[in-house]
Amino acid sequence: MSLYPLARRACFARRQEEDYLKNDNLYSYHHIKGCWEHHLEWCPKYRYNSLRKDSIRQDCEASLKQVSKEHDWGIVELAVLSDHLHVILRTHKPENPSRILFFLKGRSAYELFKKHPNMRLRYPKGHFWSRGSFARNIGVDIETERQYVRNQSDLHQISLAKWAS
Repeated sequence: MSLYPLARRACFARRQEEDYLKNDNLYSYHHIKGCWEHHLEWCPKYRYNSLRKDSIRQDCEASLKQVSKEHDWGIVELAVLSDHLHVILRTHKPENPSRILFFLKGRSAYELFKKHPNMRLRYPKGHFWSRGSFARNIGVDIETERQYVRNQSDLHQISLAKWAS
């Protein structure tokens, strides 16, 4: 047996590693190369301020991070506000945003009801999240989307301050 195929395989692996380092935000999946980032937004049912307590907010963040870790998704930005939340999520393969939302909303509601049983008083039928959502694939202007999510709480506080004065 010749060592040539092994040397060729090692060279190919090294070349793939170099390509990956050049395009650090591009992933390859079934002959498709790309960067799949989604900006997702959804809110609790009836737009109640259900996420205003720090304990509920932290549990929501933890459950979202756990789901993304289980499905090999990366959360780039996460902003949990009192009446809605924003997530910028990166996937390693093309995924349907509605499928991503299905897992994120379902698991987070399940975990929140399990850790905070008093939430059943407000949501007796067990539907924490509203049916609607917002999803957009992020193209070239990724940094603008990240800044938008980071400054989300500041925007709401500024508008509240203007309204109060």
